[in-house]
Amino acid sequence: MARTEIKIGGFGGQGVILSGYIIGRAAAIYDNKHATMLQAFGPEARGSACSAQIVVADEPIAYPYITVPQIMVVMSQEAYTKFSPELAEGGILISEEELVKTHNLRKGLKHFSIPATRIAEELGRKMVLNIVMMGFWTAVTGLIGVEAMRSAVKVSVPRGTEMLNLSAFDRGFEYGQNLKTR
Repeated sequence: MARTEIKIGGFGGQGVILSGYIIGRAAAIYDNKHATMLQAFGPEARGSACSAQIVVADEPIAYPYITVPQIMVVMSQEAYTKFSPELAEGGILISEEELVKTHNLRKGLKHFSIPATRIAEELGRKMVLNIVMMGFWTAVTGLIGVEAMRSAVKVSVPRGTEMLNLSAFDRGFEYGQNLKTR
């Protein structure tokens, strides 16, 4: 792995920024890689568009901005519409199955989707949908080790919610593993 560019998009309140933070932390602290993250969001805290841009590499990162992401996670229709044209040829698109309709999907992309919101609701907290997505992301990309990601989740979520979030991560990871074996 030379350099991998990742973009996560959604709306405020879905945990987009935390997801980027978890990937960066897992890579840099627990998986012996280098990582940078930049974030962008609208003036409103919840409900507005937001994104996180993460670069993961084996070597120090001189340029922290993404130019053409190889991996993209979209958790809202607006994020899909706005960001999916940026995805590299042959890139990986990961979407929230029930919130994003991937119309006009470009040929050559690898597309994976998960009903993350429904899984989070089954766990009793819709707010962990981003952690479900992170488990799924880990399974389908293989970019960062599962234990590194679990460790990053555990130390990045609010105290007292660690077990719920690890359960969410594991459900997403399992969903991704099952999808890959089909």
